[in-house]
Amino acid sequence: MDISVYRPGELTAADRTAWSAMQVRAVEDGSPQLTNPFLAPEFALAVGRCRRGARIAVVREEGAPVAFFPYQRSSLGVGRAIGMGVSDAQGLVHRPGFQWDTRELLQACGLSLWEFDHLVEGQKPFEVVASGSYASPVIDVDQGFDRYLSALRKQSPKFTRTTLAKERKLGRDAGEVRYVHDERDPGVLRALIGWKSAQYRRTGRADRFARPWITQLVEQLFHTRTETFSGLLSVLYAGGRPVAAHFGLRSTTVLACWFPAYDPEFARYSPGLVLHLRMAEGAAAEGMAYLDLGRGGKAYKDSLKTRELSVSEGWVTRRHPVALGYRARRAPVRALRNTVLSRPELFEPADRLLKRVGSLRESGH
Repeated sequence: MDISVYRPGELTAADRTAWSAMQVRAVEDGSPQLTNPFLAPEFALAVGRCRRGARIAVVREEGAPVAFFPYQRSSLGVGRAIGMGVSDAQGLVHRPGFQWDTRELLQACGLSLWEFDHLVEGQKPFEVVASGSYASPVIDVDQGFDRYLSALRKQSPKFTRTTLAKERKLGRDAGEVRYVHDERDPGVLRALIGWKSAQYRRTGRADRFARPWITQLVEQLFHTRTETFSGLLSVLYAGGRPVAAHFGLRSTTVLACWFPAYDPEFARYSPGLVLHLRMAEGAAAEGMAYLDLGRGGKAYKDSLKTRELSVSEGWVTRRHPVALGYRARRAPVRALRNTVLSRPELFEPADRLLKRVGSLRESGH
């Protein structure tokens, strides 16, 4: 393989165009999973502006690019998926039929190991070393919102009825309910970040927005708009006041759900659920295929979903002492986390404990 490695800012306009074109053609080429916006050049470039060690490997045949592999590299040669920790789709974007040798790719990238936790389907050279696969629920809207809502009424009748009733009650109590699919006010984005940060602390989770690079990344992507990619801020208003918001990424066919949150003052109206229904309606109106709700089992995802994709986690390694040491350190932690998440008898007590910790944190004890 003819492989060249670049820092994100070094990638030529021609290569970025070729990368985007591969994503646009991915559906007709039989690889719809490659259209996810987390696999877009814009996401890799934004991460590169926020994090050191971001790199892009370009594989060429007869001088023309046939594959793009974005990753992050430590000084010791440990590789991770680009933006790992916040990226919900990972892998190598390629032309139809392209296959690669993982060890040759890693050697060209100067990596002893490459770690992933949201590898999309169809990446066979990586999938063979995956340690596990997990569901990533989606909402299909390619047949239109009315078709989706009709199916939802049959699939989750009580959920649908209750959510729509709460939307009407919100309008009666707080004023006219209005939805903006593509809000450009950065002040609302700041409000969303504040809500989400408070939610993390309230539920005992690590606050992602306490990491400056994540806030910087979101703000950069909010201002990123191309023909095939954009950051999308969607907002539910009541009485002229934002009560729920979501920031995600959009490609030509996929809306990747990312950071949803709501004003706790309006919690009894379930504004986050109402917002997701309106997001589905807005995505359908724009001719999108589906909303990717992201890996993880949550009740609201189970109620809203129409089907599930599969994402994988694991490592691909070369024979190297750094790779052996890294896996020995990381594997037990990952195995314990996945065991807790997959077993309700373990997850529910752990979740209650985290919320108790969050409550104590909020009260200042």
